Amino acid sequence: MRFENKVAVITGGARGIGLAAGKLFAQEGARVLLVDLQEDALREAVDSIGDARVSYHVADVSHPEQVQAYVAMALKRYSRIDCFLNNAGVEGVVAPIVDCPVAAFDQVMAVNVRGVWLGLKYVIPAMLTGGGGSIVITSSLAGLKGTPNMSPYITSKHAVVGMMRSVSQEYATQGIRINTVNPAPIETRMMRALEEGFAPGKAAAARQQLSLMMPMGRYGEPEEVAKLMAFLCSEEASYCTGGTYSVDGGASAQ
Repeated sequence: MRFENKVAVITGGARGIGLAAGKLFAQEGARVLLVDLQEDALREAVDSIGDARVSYHVADVSHPEQVQAYVAMALKRYSRIDCFLNNAGVEGVVAPIVDCPVAAFDQVMAVNVRGVWLGLKYVIPAMLTGGGGSIVITSSLAGLKGTPNMSPYITSKHAVVGMMRSVSQEYATQGIRINTVNPAPIETRMMRALEEGFAPGKAAAARQQLSLMMPMGRYGEPEEVAKLMAFLCSEEASYCTGGTYSVDGGASAQ
């Protein structure tokens, strides 16, 4: 029960890594607020966790007033924020830069970069009031390496690593730790969409090829990322801030 009497806010909490983290944090005693864009998916997520300490709030993380609203809701319901998983993200389209629509670039940057920045901007004051806390930003292996035909996504995931490195230094002496997790392909909806983007009509073959590219020969599971997030939010990681933490089956070592 590492998070007994703690409060965790998780964006992108309706599915995938966010949902897995919500389940794990609740199991370890946290009161959890899941934030996402679709209320039906959030309701299903809360029901699947089946814990009265878990609730949800609908928000678009790219809008300042909606970010302020989910922070205010967390404080209203739970009085504090101890752990913040700044996790919401979109994959965009798979296309060479010359064929990539400007609107697709703008959407990826709005959610993956602006949304993360706004989360930090409005959650940090609440954390300071409560005496500190831990923030984990979901970057990616794509935040450490390049991949053809994914320039908006790659750019966004590199950007949040730089953001983390800057802001972690601003609050290192004030009790707030900030790190990124950098997953390789994980068994989520996002990867199903990317597989289809890489090989239209042949997503299964793309999945097989990507799996073989991983040193461990497989995708990761959302729960494996959630466990790293939980470690970074726990007192076991009390000296960890400003770091990039890979959970990638060895891919970043290649």
